[in-house]
Amino acid sequence: MPEPIALHHASHPPRAPRRDRRPLGALLVEDGALSADELERALFIQRRRDLRLGDVLLSLGLVTQDQLTRALARQYAAMPVPASQLVPDPRLVEEMGVVTCLRAGAVPLRRLGGATVIATCRPDQFAELAQNLPHSFGRPIMAIAPERPLHDALLTSRDRRLVEKAETRLPEQDSCRFWYGQRPRRVLALALGLLALGAVVAPVTVLGALTLLALLTMFATTVLKAASAMVAQPSQPVRGAATIARKPVVSILVPLFHEHDVVDRLIRRLGRTSYPKELLEICLITEAGDAQTRAMLDRADLPYWMRVITVPEGGLKTKPRAMNFALDFCKGSIIGIYDAEDAPDPDQISQIVALFHQRGPEVACLQGALDFYNSRTNWMSRCFTAEYASWFRMFLPGLDKLGLVVPLGGTTLFFRRAALEEIGAWDAHNVTEDADLGVRLARRGYRTEVVDTVTHEEANCRVWPWVRQRSRWIKGFAITWSVHMRNPAQLWRDLGAKRFIALQVLLIGSVVQALLVPLTWSFWLLAAGAGHPLDGAVGPRELSVVAALFTTTELVNFAVALVALRRAQKGRLWPWLFTLFLYFPLATLAAYKALFELVLRPFYWDKTQHGVADDQADLA
Repeated sequence: MPEPIALHHASHPPRAPRRDRRPLGALLVEDGALSADELERALFIQRRRDLRLGDVLLSLGLVTQDQLTRALARQYAAMPVPASQLVPDPRLVEEMGVVTCLRAGAVPLRRLGGATVIATCRPDQFAELAQNLPHSFGRPIMAIAPERPLHDALLTSRDRRLVEKAETRLPEQDSCRFWYGQRPRRVLALALGLLALGAVVAPVTVLGALTLLALLTMFATTVLKAASAMVAQPSQPVRGAATIARKPVVSILVPLFHEHDVVDRLIRRLGRTSYPKELLEICLITEAGDAQTRAMLDRADLPYWMRVITVPEGGLKTKPRAMNFALDFCKGSIIGIYDAEDAPDPDQISQIVALFHQRGPEVACLQGALDFYNSRTNWMSRCFTAEYASWFRMFLPGLDKLGLVVPLGGTTLFFRRAALEEIGAWDAHNVTEDADLGVRLARRGYRTEVVDTVTHEEANCRVWPWVRQRSRWIKGFAITWSVHMRNPAQLWRDLGAKRFIALQVLLIGSVVQALLVPLTWSFWLLAAGAGHPLDGAVGPRELSVVAALFTTTELVNFAVALVALRRAQKGRLWPWLFTLFLYFPLATLAAYKALFELVLRPFYWDKTQHGVADDQADLA
C-alpha cells in the first residue's frame, strides 16, 4: 500500500509537514540501508559541515538515491516518486517558473481537483515553498523525488526556456550581441576598404601612419609588460583552509565538447582533489549533439559528487553558453572553472576556499596559474610554456599589484557566486568570455586576485591548431574592446584614467601589434639598405630610435620570460627563449584570420583540440 499523502493549502500552509518522529538516520538503519557505525560517521560530518544528512550520505556513497527517497517519504508521510514517473506538467512549470523550480528543488507534476502534486527533493523546505506558490495551485500535495532525476525532468519539460536564459543571461547593453546586426561589420568592412584605397592613392602616407601606430603600440605594450614584471612578486602558497569552521560548498564547471578521448583521465585527475567530497560538486557539462562524449561519461563509474549536465541544442554552441546553462543547476557558493585537459593541484580548491575566507567580499575572483605537462614535446610547446609562464607568473600578477584590469584566463578561475550572478555571469556570444568577464568585474568595483596555485594542462604544440586558437583570442579581444568602448566616457568613469589607458593597451594594443608585425619587421630591410617604400622618410636618426625600441622590447621579453620560467621551475627551457622572435610573429596569421572572421563570422568558436599529448599528463 502506498504511504499516506500529506496535503497542504497554498493560502494556509501548515506549520510543518506531518512526519514520522524518528530521525532520517534511524529510518535508514531500520531499513538495513545503513549501519549504526556509518550513521555515526555521517552525523559527525553533518554537524561539522552544516549539511543535510542525505547529501552527506550520498557523497560518501553510504546509501543510494532510492534508499534515501524511500526513507524521506516515510519520514514526511509523503509519496515517493520514482524517476520514471517524474513527468512535469509544462504549463505548471511555466506558471511556477523554471528557475524557481531549480532553486527550490521542486517540480509541479499534475493537478488533482483543487490540488497540485509537487515533487521535491527538500521536504524540510516544503512548508516555506507552499507559502509562495501561485494561488491557482490550490492545495499542494508533497511527493518526494531525488534531486538529479528531478533536474532531468525539468530539462525535459522546459529546456527551451533554460536555453534562452543561458544565451541571453547578460543584458543586451552589456553583451556583444550587437555584432549580429550588420552595422559593426559594415563599419569594419568600410574601414578596411578605405585603408586599402588609401594604400593605392597615397601608399607612403598610409604605410607611414600604420608603421607609426605599430611602433607606438609596441612601445606601450613593452612599458606595460615591464611595469607589471617589476612589481610581480612570487606569491606565497595559501594556508589555513583547515581552520575554517564552516567550509562552503564548491561547484566546479567543466565544459566538454568532443572530449571523449580525455574523459577517463579527466575523471581521474579531478578525483585527486583533497577538498571534502561532501562539499564538492563537479559538473561535467556536455552538449546534446556530442553523443561520443556523453557515451563515455555514461560508461564511467562517476561518484555522487560528480554529475553530468547536458545542454540542449540552441542558437549557438559556446563554452560560456554551456556554463550559463549549468550555473542554475549548481549548489555551491563558490564556482570554479576547469578545462577538459586540466590536471589541478590536489589541494587547489582548499587553498582557494582559504583565500576567499581571508579576503573581503570585494575580491570576487581568484585566478590560478597555468602550466603544461607536455612542455618538452617540441619547439612550439617549449615556446608556449615560456609565453604562459610570462603571462601567469609575471604579467597577470603585475597587473593585479598595479590595480589594473586583469583579463581572466578561461580555466583555474574561481568566483564568489553572488558576485558572478550580480554581473550577469558570462556573455554566451563572446569567444573570449573570460577577458570580458574580467573587465565587467572591474567596472562593478570587484577585484580579481592572481594566486599561487597551479593547474597543468596541455600546451598547444601544432602550428595550425595554435593559429586557430590564437585567432579566437584575438577576435575575442577585439570584440570585447568594441563592447566596452561603446560608451568610452562611462568606461573612463568606471575604471579611472590609469585603468582605462592600460585596458586600451591590453586589448586593442595587442590586436594592433599582431596585425602590424610585418610592418615592424620590414625595418630590417631599411637597416640592410634594401629597397623600402619609406626610404626617403626614414633617416639614420629614426632608424636608431626604432632599433633601440626593437632591442629594448626583445630584452624585456627575454628577461621577463627568463624570470617566469625560473618561478615555474622550468629554467632549463631558457635556451629556447632565443627563438621567441620566430614564435610570436605566428600571431600575425591568427590576426588576419580573426579579422576575416570579424566581418563574416564574429561568433564562430574555433575549438582547440585536446588529447594530442595527453599521454604525458600523469608525468606532471
